[in-house]
Amino acid sequence: MHLTAENLAARRGEDLLFVNISFHLGAGEALVLTGRNGSGKSTLLRVVAGLLRPEKGTVIFHGEESPGGRHPGEISHYLGHRNAMKNELTVAENLDFWRAFLGNAGSAASLSVEDAADAVGLSGITHLPFGYLSAGQQRRIAFAKLLVAHRPIWILDEPTAALDASADRLLADLIGAHLEKGGIVLAATHQPLGLQNTQELKMTGFAGVDAGIWG
Repeated sequence: MHLTAENLAARRGEDLLFVNISFHLGAGEALVLTGRNGSGKSTLLRVVAGLLRPEKGTVIFHGEESPGGRHPGEISHYLGHRNAMKNELTVAENLDFWRAFLGNAGSAASLSVEDAADAVGLSGITHLPFGYLSAGQQRRIAFAKLLVAHRPIWILDEPTAALDASADRLLADLIGAHLEKGGIVLAATHQPLGLQNTQELKMTGFAGVDAGIWG
């Protein structure tokens, strides 16, 4: 399987944020986006996830079950700055919702809710309301969402935000395991994740006037 982006451009308001972004990722490969705040990292991830429409360009995923290609947003996990969990629901109820809502993409097995919580180092707390957890615990449970429903592409925006050093390593190991199984990862981060088979793309921010964008 592979993920290909060609000549992507996107705007923030009236201004072009980036132009001519292209990359190709195969099974087991990762792309890490770096750059200062406001440089377009999150915007590029949202374009790939299908949450924002690009000004120009294409992004497409090819796999065994989609040889003709499909948009990667259909078979991706997106972990943004917000955790996408309801504070009043228990951890188990939140993860059960995402497990049922997302289902499995492909033949790879997903984890049970309890096993996913254990994988992020938080076994035994799934009965608690999500809102009772610390910021770091909430981030780890948000990451567990990626484990209860299989998706070949993980799109991660500052995945280790609010985490201590030990949790950083734990989640980096889980990302590495996803790559070893043939998954694809796109991540925006200010901290090194220690991943193998990694490409780096430095985002530089506003691209200026749009003269020639369609040339």
